[in-house]
This record gives sequence, structure tokens and C-alpha cells, in this order.
Amino acid sequence: MDHAHHEHHENHGHSEHGHGKVSWAMAAKATLHCLTGCAIGEVLGMVIGTALGWGNVPTMALAIVLAFFFGYAFTLRGVLKAGVDLRTAIRVALAADTLSITVMELIDNGVIALWPGAMDAHLSAPLFWIVLAIALAAAFVITVPVNKWMIGRGKGHAVVHQYH
Repeated sequence: MDHAHHEHHENHGHSEHGHGKVSWAMAAKATLHCLTGCAIGEVLGMVIGTALGWGNVPTMALAIVLAFFFGYAFTLRGVLKAGVDLRTAIRVALAADTLSITVMELIDNGVIALWPGAMDAHLSAPLFWIVLAIALAAAFVITVPVNKWMIGRGKGHAVVHQYH
């Protein structure tokens, strides 16, 4: 790796080797990136499951699958734009997002599952949207430190930065 490339990464508050200091802003940005894909997948899964008359479990399963799909897709799109081949881009997306999306989905779906009445709330009910917003906010707050820790060790979204 050339010296200029390494300096560029240090100027972003980290090194790709995990020896640099990672800012909370960088971790929040990485988490927001994942949250966007997760939220799109969650809502789309719930809309599709509800429209098809599915029960809670298959609807939640579809929402989780789509959350991972859209979370990975956002990263994949950026890495592919950098001219990386598809196989490498998929590996980068999996390395960058798997733990982040997993934590986010556990928290998000845990809040929804445990909130009284949330699992039975319809898309037209304010309770559905209020609990979803609270669940996504909780997932964001809990996942930011996870991403900060991972980026600081050269993992997670740190592997994506070399393709920007």
C-alpha cells in the first residue's frame, strides 16, 4: 500500500489495520448506512407479509431476510462502483455488514416482539409505526458502539473504506 493511501485513511480517523482512533461520528455514519438498508427491508417485509395475509412469524422472517438483503445491497453498490469484481464486492459487503445488521435485527425485532400489542398492530395503526421507530432507534444506539469497536480493529465498515 502506498504512503499517500495510508495517510488518506488516517485522516478519516482510523487506519485499516485498526491502530487508529475511530470517531463516534464515523461509527454513527456506518451504523446509519446499515440502518437505512435494514429499515427498508423491515418495512417492505412487513408490507408484503401483511398484504399476503401471513402470520407474524413468516412476516418477521421475510422482514429480516429483506433487511439483510438491502443492508448488503447498499454496501455492494458502493463497492461495485469502485470497480471491484462481484465476488470480491460480495465478500467485502459480508465482512462489512454481517455483525452490524445482525445486532441491529436482534435489537429491532426484539423490541417489536416484546412490546405489548406491537406484533398484532396493523400497518395502518399508529402503534405499529411508533414501535418500529423506537425499535430502529434502539437498534441504532446499541449498534453504534459495536461498529466503533469493529472499525477500530480494522473490521466491519473499515474494510469498505479502501473502496471509497
